[in-house]
Amino acid sequence: MKKTGVLLLQLGTPDSPSTRDVRRYLTEFLNDPRVIDLPWLVRKILVNGIIVPFRAPKSAKIYKELWAIGNGTSPLLTHSLRVQEKLQESFKDHNVTIELAMRYKNPSIDSVLEKMRLSHYDQIIVLPLFPQYASASTGTAIEKVMQIIKKWWVIPEIKIISQFWDNKGYIDSIVHNAEKFDLKSYDHILFSYHGLPERQVDKVYEGTDLCSDQPCETTINEYNKFCYKATAYATTRLVAERLNIKENEYTVCFQSRLDKKWLTPFSDKVVEEWGKKGAKKLLVFSPAFVADCLETIIEIGVEYQEIFEENGGEKVQLVPSSNDHPLFINGLTELIKERL
Repeated sequence: MKKTGVLLLQLGTPDSPSTRDVRRYLTEFLNDPRVIDLPWLVRKILVNGIIVPFRAPKSAKIYKELWAIGNGTSPLLTHSLRVQEKLQESFKDHNVTIELAMRYKNPSIDSVLEKMRLSHYDQIIVLPLFPQYASASTGTAIEKVMQIIKKWWVIPEIKIISQFWDNKGYIDSIVHNAEKFDLKSYDHILFSYHGLPERQVDKVYEGTDLCSDQPCETTINEYNKFCYKATAYATTRLVAERLNIKENEYTVCFQSRLDKKWLTPFSDKVVEEWGKKGAKKLLVFSPAFVADCLETIIEIGVEYQEIFEENGGEKVQLVPSSNDHPLFINGLTELIKERL
């Protein structure tokens, strides 16, 4: 069997919840042209002159809350390291080494890939832990890896897994986590995905075609199979079918927006609307996040809870992410084995 290195990629996390480290993280993250796809000068002025200076102190307070919940460390990093460890156990009888790197901050892609270069692998499998492809997550992680590897004198066989929204183990882990709750006791169910600017999903299509020209809410086809919106809806349909959730019992929505020209409906507005309608209990899935993090634990678990209560609701219940669930590990194992 070929000597194989597997590189798991996650988005990243500050090294600590201090304002200084959060500022460094946000500066690296938001200056990425695949994240904020504006002209260079506009992006620099917007990010370094406006967003980071004002956002870093506020975000640091939120990260301190997150770190407290995570027993003094980043939950995203903790869950990701456990996935690495359990995947390595799955390949204990194979000539396979599992590595983990973050697109932003540490462990850095640069340092981990240098370690992999010195290991002289016959092949490297790159697996970004983003089920639904988006240029701002999967795309930028793969691009960073390719920028580094292209400088190597000896380049081994490279295999890239761009998305896995329909992977059985991934879907199984979501379903199993949801089965811990009495779904019928909730007034409505939300499938909340990380938001993206509409222009970014439009870039998936050629010419003058737009995402709105495609049946992304109902169908996956050859044209929209890498459209984040289309795969988000497709993931939802797979989970809903397994759990016997009817179409009128759930809403697909998008969170963490920066402005109004992002994918709609906005998750916080959907929570607010259901509170005003008299709903008392909401169940929220977050399938785009395979590891619980700031966006699930704080944004959904804390901030949406506050919004719901302010509008007459009682409980927003978050379904845990896949994290290091055995079924999720099984799914990732199969993805890797298919490429050995």
